[in-house]
Amino acid sequence: MVDSISKTNRVYFDLDLLRALVMVADCGSFTAAAARLHSTQSTISQKVRRLEELAGHRLLDRGVRDVRPTDIGETVLGYARRMLSLNEQLGEVLSGSGAATVIRLGVPEDFAAGRTTRVLAEFSRLHPRVKLEVSSGLSRALAESYERGELDLILVKQRRGSREAVACWPEPMCWVDSASSPAYALEPVPLVAFPPRGMYREDMIDAIEGLGRRWRISFTSSSLGGIQSAVCDGLGISLLPARAVSSGHVVLGADSGLPTIDGIELALLHRPSADPEAKALAALLIEMLAQDGVAG
Repeated sequence: MVDSISKTNRVYFDLDLLRALVMVADCGSFTAAAARLHSTQSTISQKVRRLEELAGHRLLDRGVRDVRPTDIGETVLGYARRMLSLNEQLGEVLSGSGAATVIRLGVPEDFAAGRTTRVLAEFSRLHPRVKLEVSSGLSRALAESYERGELDLILVKQRRGSREAVACWPEPMCWVDSASSPAYALEPVPLVAFPPRGMYREDMIDAIEGLGRRWRISFTSSSLGGIQSAVCDGLGISLLPARAVSSGHVVLGADSGLPTIDGIELALLHRPSADPEAKALAALLIEMLAQDGVAG
């Protein structure tokens, strides 16, 4: 009799409902989740409500501007992600694709090639059944994607100590000008910068204003290569990692009056619950970054 009752009362969670919950939590809104799932907002809302009925708990706090998981919702999300991952892995095994795990890695553009790709190739040889999905971009955007659950492992540039990380390394910075067409003496000082909210931009503006000099943004790019080239060609000065200084640059020293910027670090982050393969990749990246003073 007991077994019969327990079987009758057992709750089965539909993966489609769990997928809707995960997508809403990751996107922060029902509208964005519906777009990602190629569905309608009302359908996604109905699925989440049905899941909350099955769970017997409110799983999401629906705010005016965003949607966040409740405490019990965070617990359900952890199980939901694992169940969806296992379902995907089972499908891949049965289809013969052989990829058991997907690792979503985010790196700044200046780490998206060179030694990094060689490390990724080494990792793939050691873990042939792991699929790597690598994204590159501005550190702030990568960090936001990580916080939304869209990335599993990230290497970002950040203010020193602003996030708890698996490992951190100081990022020495240099003020650079063109070696052939210097621009620092111009008035107002032309600045070559990343877009608003990009790393180093505020440091540059604060430093120039601290000298009592006027400034203007002469060139903006989200690409490190674009910033490097613009400085080389005389469009303005910029603040760059020391490892990004090229032969077409001249480093502006203490005699320029510009302050030393030493509050930036490289940080590697993954969640404590990360897959063993993600932690193995993190270990390889840590080894790479520890060599030669974080040479890119």
